[in-house]
Formats: sequence, structure tokens, C-alpha cells
Amino acid sequence: MTIKENYDKTMEKEIASFPEVFGENKPKLLLHSCCGPCSTAVLERLASYFHITLLYYNPNIYPEDEYLLRLKTQIEVINKCGYDISLLEGEYIHEEYLAFIKGLEEEKEGGKRCEACFKLRLEKTAELAKKESFDYFTTTLTVSPHKNSPLINAIGKEISQKYGVKYLFSDFKKKEGYKRSTQLSKEYGIYRQNYCGCEFSMWFKEEQ
Repeated sequence: MTIKENYDKTMEKEIASFPEVFGENKPKLLLHSCCGPCSTAVLERLASYFHITLLYYNPNIYPEDEYLLRLKTQIEVINKCGYDISLLEGEYIHEEYLAFIKGLEEEKEGGKRCEACFKLRLEKTAELAKKESFDYFTTTLTVSPHKNSPLINAIGKEISQKYGVKYLFSDFKKKEGYKRSTQLSKEYGIYRQNYCGCEFSMWFKEEQ
């Protein structure tokens, strides 16, 4: 029987290896954020241990008005969370996402199309982390109970080896991370979307 890795404990073990006195010596983390609400609990969990730069790179989001609304929400989170967080906005070119998932349009929600989407965003994060000399990269995606954390971590590991930048394994939904994200979203009074992001997830939601 294969024993499933506890990615939350793996992350805690990695953080426990850091020096006790952080200050300016805290490692630099490039954190890909899928959306403002998901980032709330993740920032709360990690801010004590890392100098965090948040990368908002989500060309999958459709339509553009929705992308802009979610970007605005992400900025609101950073302004309200009380942590010293830098924000980088990746390019929003929806056509690049569509080209990347070409041939997977009819895949079920949560299937191969979503896997490709994870790869697209994590690879961009790792590429930038390498270029800008970050110590780690990771993503907020694992906070969602609707996302496949083992798959996301496997992709992160593969891309980490490709770019030579450490990937911070995670399962942010652990320790009631998703519940905490909903609580913080209410406290901040921010917009919470009702579909994952792309047009396919929007159509799937409308059919339910």
C-alpha cells in the first residue's frame, strides 16, 4: 500500500530547518496566488517565515472584466492583511492559456485541462523565481478543497528540478486553512468568486 505524503508536515519540517532568528535573513518566497480569497490564509500562515512576493499570474481567468475584479480583490487583500507583501502582476494574455490547453477543451472539470493550467502557472512562477533569485516558490492553489494537492505538489517538484529553485510543498487546506480563508474574506469584506476562473469552469458551474 502506498503511503500518501502529508505535504503540510513536509512544509512544517522545511520551515523548522530555518534559523531561529529571521529578521532580514528570512528566505525569499515567490508565492503564486490563484485569487485574493485563497491568498488570505496562506499569507497568514507564511508571513512570519518568509519575505513574500506575491505573483498574480492567472491568464486562465475569463472574461477580462472578471480578471480585473479578481486583481482588484487581490490588491485589497494585500492592503488589509497587515503584512509587508510585494505584488507582481503577470501578463494577462488569455489566448496563451487557450493555446496551452488546446485539445483539452472537452476535458471534465478537475481533469487534464486543469492539470495543464496548473503547469502553465507554476512554470511561469518558477521561471521568475529563478530569474530574480528567490529561495523558494509555491502556490496558494492547495488551499482549495476542490484542487488536487498531490498533483499540484508533483508538478511543483518536477518544475523545481527543471529550474533549480526550491519548491515549498504544501497542503494549505490542512489545519482548517480553507475555513480560515473564508473567515478572513468576510472580515476583509472582499469579493469571492463562484467559479474557478476559465470559461470552461464558468460553463460547468452554470450547468449545475
